[in-house]
Amino acid sequence: MTDGSDRTRVKSVETALDVIEYIHRERSATIGEVADALGIGKSTAHRHLTTLHDRRYVTREDDRYRLSLRFLTFGGRTVYELPAREMIERKVEQLCDETGERAQFVIEEHGERVYAYTHAGPNAVRTDAAVGKRGPLHVSAAGKAILAHLPVERREALITEVSDDASLGARRVREELAAVRERGYAFNDEESTTGLRAVGVPVACPDGRVLGAISVSGPANRLTGAYFREEIPVLLLGAVNEIELNLKYR
Repeated sequence: MTDGSDRTRVKSVETALDVIEYIHRERSATIGEVADALGIGKSTAHRHLTTLHDRRYVTREDDRYRLSLRFLTFGGRTVYELPAREMIERKVEQLCDETGERAQFVIEEHGERVYAYTHAGPNAVRTDAAVGKRGPLHVSAAGKAILAHLPVERREALITEVSDDASLGARRVREELAAVRERGYAFNDEESTTGLRAVGVPVACPDGRVLGAISVSGPANRLTGAYFREEIPVLLLGAVNEIELNLKYR
């Protein structure tokens, strides 16, 4: 049985989006590669790619198609219009200067974390935390900070989705998120990437809605002891306090 959302989906639009996502994963693709990967005819793949090319969503070089920067136009505007964006960027860069590590501002979208802005300090290690990267909320410091402060019903729905064991897994996540709400910040202790730790603090709008979270991440051998558990959280809390005051009185 299908629900109402399934009945209202447009198959041709879904196929076009599948084409876009496949090219994104593979970096580039030919008509034949798209057809084989998606299980559609070459003529169908050709029509979709021709339409996307004519609308400037893909580029073509010889027989290979790549995504165009048109997607940056849309996503870039969304990031540009974030409340207090300029101050958030300044504080992210300031945290990089103070810690020498990588800092980022992360937002939640469709139950995932999305990197909206990131900056690397002089000692930062290379990671794949690029602007636009998406991932689950519950395994990153910024993601946990956001998840802990979502409305209860939405938070519970997301916890249920990520908990493999409906009882043990959900209980563990709830306990950690309760601790995040109590102390005001979240930790990622090599949960998303082996050898990487992070601290995240939520950024709240004046109405209490969570706008996103700022985090600082670095190698586990440098983020240790009181520096990891106390000093970096204090730096983050100070930065977020200034951002929230800016949001309140702008």
